[in-house]
Amino acid sequence: MTKIAILKERRENEPRVAATPETIKKFVGLGLSVVVETGAGEGSHISDEAYKDAGATIGASLTDTVDGADFILKVMPPTDEEIQAMPSGAAFAAILSPYQNGDSVKAYAEQNLHAFAMDFMPRITRAQSMDVLSSQSNLAGYKAVVDAAAAYGRSLPMMMTAAGTIAPARVMVLGAGVAGLQAIATAKRLGAIVSATDVRPAVKEQVESLGANFVQVESEETKDAETAGGYAKEMSEDYQRRQAELVAETLKKQDIAICTALIPGRAAPTLITAEMVRSMKPGSIIVDLAAEQGGNCELCQPGEVVEVDGVTIMGHLNVPGRLASDASNMYAKNLLNFLTPMIDKETSELKIDWEDEIIQGTGLTRDGQVVHPELTQ
Repeated sequence: MTKIAILKERRENEPRVAATPETIKKFVGLGLSVVVETGAGEGSHISDEAYKDAGATIGASLTDTVDGADFILKVMPPTDEEIQAMPSGAAFAAILSPYQNGDSVKAYAEQNLHAFAMDFMPRITRAQSMDVLSSQSNLAGYKAVVDAAAAYGRSLPMMMTAAGTIAPARVMVLGAGVAGLQAIATAKRLGAIVSATDVRPAVKEQVESLGANFVQVESEETKDAETAGGYAKEMSEDYQRRQAELVAETLKKQDIAICTALIPGRAAPTLITAEMVRSMKPGSIIVDLAAEQGGNCELCQPGEVVEVDGVTIMGHLNVPGRLASDASNMYAKNLLNFLTPMIDKETSELKIDWEDEIIQGTGLTRDGQVVHPELTQ
C-alpha cells in the first residue's frame, strides 16, 4: 500500500501544515496509508486527534513518520535532518525555492529523492488547482491590507458625520500579480481610493475592473514585459528610472503602499527608495510583501516593523503563515490535486509520469540526478 507521510515543520516561523483532515480523508479514499507526525497541525489549530479521526496514523517521531514512505509532503524545504531521514527512492513535495537553495537540491539528489518544487508549478490551465504561489499570494495580499489598516492611525473609508467628513485613505499597490490584485480588491472593500502600478500592460484591465487607477509609464518595452509563465520581466535602467519618477510623484499623495513585486530567481526589484519614503506623509504605512527576497522598499528590514521619519515599514516574513489555518487548508488542497493524478485508480499504487508537463515543470531531482532544466544550465 502506498504510504503518504506528513511532516511537522521544523523551520522557524512556519505554522502551516501540508495536510488537513479533509485532504487526509481524500487520500484514504484513494486507498493510501497516511501517517502524520505528532504535532504537525498545532500551528494551524489541527489536533492529532482530528487527523486520527480522518483516518491517519500518528507518527511519534520524524523517523517513525517517514519510515517506508513513498511520498512525503511538507510546506518548507526540508532541514538536513529531514533529508537524511527520508528513505532513498522516496518522493517529496514542498515549497523548495530552488534558485535560493541550490546546495539543498544537490542534497536531494545525493539522497536519491524525487523532489518536487510546488513553487515551480507551470502556469497552465490544468495546474491552476495546484498553484501554491497563487493560493498563498491571495492570502498575503489580503493580509497586507489588513495589517496596514491596523497600523494606520486613521480610517480607510470616507465617513460623513455630524462632526465633519473624514476623507478616504489613498492606497497604492506596487505589482499587480495575484497578491497585488487581492490587495486592490481588499482595499477597495474597505473604502480606500486605490491606485496600482505594474510593468505589464496586460494587467491594466484587471486593475481597472477592480476599481483602481492604473499608473504606468507607456513604453515600447512594456509590450514584452511578461514572461511565458505570467511573471514580470526585469526592465531596462531607463525604464526603471522613468517608472521610479512616476511612482515617486504618486507616492507623495498616498497613505498606504503595498509592495508585491517579485522576479523569479532574482532579488526583489527596488521600487520605493529611501528618498521616496521620506517624501511620504507622516503616519503613512508601507507593507513590503517582497521582504523575503530583499524587499521592494530600500529601507525594509526583513522580519521587522520599522519607522523612518514617521513612515512605518512592515517587513513581515511568511505573511500567508499569519493566516495559518486558511493557508494550510489551501496549500493542502494544492498538494492533494497535485498528487491525485499520480495514484493508479485500480491498484492505489504511486505512478509518476515523468513525461507529464506538470511533473517536468516541478521535478527537480530523479534517480540521483538534478534534472530540472532551469537548474542544470
